Formats: sequence, C-alpha cells, structure tokens
Amino acid sequence: MKIAIYSGSFNPIHNGHLAVARAALSEGYDEVWMVVSPQNPHKSKEELWPFEERMKMVKLCLANEEHIKFSDCENTLPRPSYTINTLEYLREQHPEHQFSLLIGGDNLQKFHLWKDYQKIIDSFGLIVYPRASGKAIQFENQSGIHILSAPLLNISSSGIKKLLTENQSIHGLVSTEVEKYLLQKFKTTRSEPKF
Repeated sequence: MKIAIYSGSFNPIHNGHLAVARAALSEGYDEVWMVVSPQNPHKSKEELWPFEERMKMVKLCLANEEHIKFSDCENTLPRPSYTINTLEYLREQHPEHQFSLLIGGDNLQKFHLWKDYQKIIDSFGLIVYPRASGKAIQFENQSGIHILSAPLLNISSSGIKKLLTENQSIHGLVSTEVEKYLLQKFKTTRSEPKF
C-alpha cells in the first residue's frame, strides 16, 4: 500500500490536520498514518501538552476514520524525534508498504533544517499540503516532491489554544469528540490547564 506518514505534535489535533490527511487520500494514497511526536526537535517541551493527552485526542478524532490511522511509534524511538529515523523504522517494520512523508506547506519553508532532509525526499518522497502561510521556496519544483491540489485552510493548534484560554468557541475547528474533551479540561479555568 501507499502510506502517507503525517508526523506532528498535534497539540491539539484539529480539522485542518484532518483536511490534510483527506487530501492525501483523495490523490491516491491508500492510508494516512498520523504519527504523534513526543518531542519535536524544533519545539520546546514547555509548548507541548503531555504526549499521552495528545495521543488520546488523536485516538478520539480518528475513531471513525477508515483510512486514517494513528501511531505512537515515535514514543519508543530515541528523542528528539527525527523524521528520517521514524521513516526508516516504519519501512523496516513494514517492508510491504511504500511510505512518503506528508507535511504542511509552512514546514516546507524550514525543511532544509530537518535532519537528512534530502534523504527524506530521495528515499521516501514528500507530499506537501499548501497553506496560506507557507511559501514553497527552493523545493517547489524539485523531483520527489508532490504538491497536493487542495483548498487553503487557516486553522492552527496555537489559535485553538488561544481561543480556549479566552473562553471562546472552538466549534468547527476540532472534531466533536476533541471539542468535548478540551472543554472538559478547560472548564474550570481560563488559563491553560495542567494535564
């Protein structure tokens, strides 16, 4: 099968993430595996909610998705979580599948800073979901990179967290199940809860 690996913090997972995954499915990928990263090397630990909480929300969100799966494989790999290590691990564990990396267009701007970024492109291929805030720069026309044809969405995890701390609605930005979960966590305080 052709599997798109969508690795991220999902801090929290939102409808924009689902749109990215669905766009990959609509362009011929058999499944999308959302790999929850315990520690992104480009983010501080203070920015991230606990891995278990983020994983729980991903599971809630994907409970009814037939071709979008979740994976906690990075939680067993050395940290920080380098994408090339994750891809090589998955290929070793599942040699029957063909893996590609799925990222948002905003990540393409800094992709040259990723560990072994050229090896990711050459060995696995890159699928890029365009974002209003992302510029494709030097990678746009490179072989091994596929830009998805999809509408631009402007939803961010940080924006959702801001709305929650301001006691504003996040309805329509996250799945119903994740919305219920987050509202329960935030209901006793207007500041970010300590999970």
